[in-house]
Amino acid sequence: MSVSASSITVDGKNVELPIKTGTIGPSVVDIGKLYGQTGAFTFDPGFTSTASCESAITYIDGDEGVLLYRGYPIEQLAEQGDFLETAYLMLFGELPTPAQKADFDYRVTRHTMVHDQMNRFFQGFRRDAHPMAIMVACVGALSAFYHDSTDISDENQRMIASLRMIAKMPTLAAMAYKYSIGQPFVYPKNDLDYTSNFLRMCFAVPCEEFQVNPIYARALDKIFILHADHEQNASTSTVRLAGSSGANPFACIAAGIACLWGPAHGGANEAALKMLMEIGTPDNVAKYVAKAKDKNDPFRLMGFGHRVYKNYDPRARIMQKTTHEVLKELNIKDDLLEVAVQLEQIALKDEYFIEKKLYPNIDFYSGITLKALGFPTSMFTVLFAVARTTGWIAQWAEMIQDPAQKIGRPRQLYVGPAERDYIPIGQRG
Repeated sequence: MSVSASSITVDGKNVELPIKTGTIGPSVVDIGKLYGQTGAFTFDPGFTSTASCESAITYIDGDEGVLLYRGYPIEQLAEQGDFLETAYLMLFGELPTPAQKADFDYRVTRHTMVHDQMNRFFQGFRRDAHPMAIMVACVGALSAFYHDSTDISDENQRMIASLRMIAKMPTLAAMAYKYSIGQPFVYPKNDLDYTSNFLRMCFAVPCEEFQVNPIYARALDKIFILHADHEQNASTSTVRLAGSSGANPFACIAAGIACLWGPAHGGANEAALKMLMEIGTPDNVAKYVAKAKDKNDPFRLMGFGHRVYKNYDPRARIMQKTTHEVLKELNIKDDLLEVAVQLEQIALKDEYFIEKKLYPNIDFYSGITLKALGFPTSMFTVLFAVARTTGWIAQWAEMIQDPAQKIGRPRQLYVGPAERDYIPIGQRG
């Protein structure tokens, strides 16, 4: 990292501010001493121009449509690797050797079971409780069961907690799903890979044998890889902010899940699927595109554009191919896919979409794929949380080891009343 300098004048006070340059991407102006020397804060709602930390995990170039995990293009990892290899890369910074991969898979697999008393915890929820509500509560409750991995100053305990989170999230997610449909919980099997194990826990029943379709397992594995991390997004920043106070890792991940629940974040693929269902058939596409262009019409195209990507979302290309593979295996012609393809073709050619840079994003296709795999829309964000746990825990661990990290304390521009005198209630007219 190189450092240069710039200057800024605030109320007649000239201050030199360091400019830091990372490996790739925009440089940053270090304003850490701005308030101390000028008495002024910066104002940046949504933190769209503010770097809150240094990180070596994920890099995004939204203008060029680039997403890198530890320097590796997302396309290569999704097409050639598997999710646990990506998880290892996130945690340790390098791809594993065959021996390291086998050891990591073994350790994650042996942590997939949850404490049996967690079964009773589920019974406190209504059957119609949203699975994300259950996940927020259950993940936070893990800290009540695993006291031997909550000391964040102990490197070994941090690693145990990381493995536990990655291993137990699919089990808890499957339990949340099973509870919502009134079926018994299915325990994990150690002879299955990560996503096959998860699919079995979700869809197997005790009264018959269940064989996992490898095409479905591979599709879900890709979805997990594509969602594993996405730089300093809302939920990741929430995990880091919670972690900056010294909170235990289970509580931090629970905070991330709560943030992810929002429809503007993790619920975006559910919103995209609902939009496609509203359009219904390919014959209606032109009509709904016209509605989307009409400023006075409340209809909005979901799954298009992205706050970061100003080009085609690199994850969307992989997701489109995966969607076709799953639907081909199911041997069905899906109107929703036809609607999606037509919308994509229009978005890539129509001047309205090109000018506004409204390219299809990953949510555009992932909702269709998850629906085809048999998941209800209420589970979409839960699956997102299962995948994103890897990124969250890697970001949390990186933050804990950063000597420059301080407890998060954003500032504000106060616009309320100035100091006023209190008038006793009996004297108020």
